[in-house]
Amino acid sequence: MWNDIRTLNTLTRVMLGVLVLALMYAGYRWTARMPLFELTEIQVRAVPGKPLRYVDESTVRSAAVQRLRGNFFSMDLAAARAAFETVPWVQHASVRREWPNKLVVTIDEFVALGTWGEQGRLISVDGVLFTANLDEAEQEGKLPALDGPDESAREVAQRMFDLREWLAPVKLSPRALSLSKRYAWSARLDNGILLNLGRANDRAALKARIDRLVSVYPRLASALPGRIDAIDMRYPNGLALRRRALSNSSVSAAEGAT
Repeated sequence: MWNDIRTLNTLTRVMLGVLVLALMYAGYRWTARMPLFELTEIQVRAVPGKPLRYVDESTVRSAAVQRLRGNFFSMDLAAARAAFETVPWVQHASVRREWPNKLVVTIDEFVALGTWGEQGRLISVDGVLFTANLDEAEQEGKLPALDGPDESAREVAQRMFDLREWLAPVKLSPRALSLSKRYAWSARLDNGILLNLGRANDRAALKARIDRLVSVYPRLASALPGRIDAIDMRYPNGLALRRRALSNSSVSAAEGAT
């Protein structure tokens, strides 16, 4: 082998290559440990077109910075993102480095649609359950109350938007919406009426019942102004009314509708 010039040249090149890589790695390790690259600034930004309402840099620093590990070179960005997403009101976070010692965090906040259940949780407009300060969420008014099995949260959120749209022609809006474990829907309207919609396995079935209500509601409201306590829409070709109590008695009435 020692007389084989070609083999000796190949071995020399390989050894030089290994030496260069080792020196480069050692240089990287030395450079990465320099104080210059310790992360000293965290900049929090909002998603374009969606200004932050509940999250600011002080909130991020107090809640997430202690979870961060590493410097500009060694920080695990996925772990950093997960740390920022533990901050209340943060739905999504994206993290990137900015030379030489800055971390830029872009925050997408939850937008609360309403409260969820009796455990102090909130539901977002996307149907995601989350925990945050309810007083902050209700700064602009009391949120509607939504409830149902947790796995139905997205569907309940979608039906809330549907009911707002479907009831708009008669100037009504849901203030509460609930889905039972047996898949029965009920809603409390902004005028206090309890709406029992029964079981509906799809959006079309629910819409058909609301359409039937909308078609007769103006006549009902005119005949019984302010006196309707509940409307039961579970009947295939009609509905049932419960009138509000007068004095100490309550009266029930049934009304047919087509």
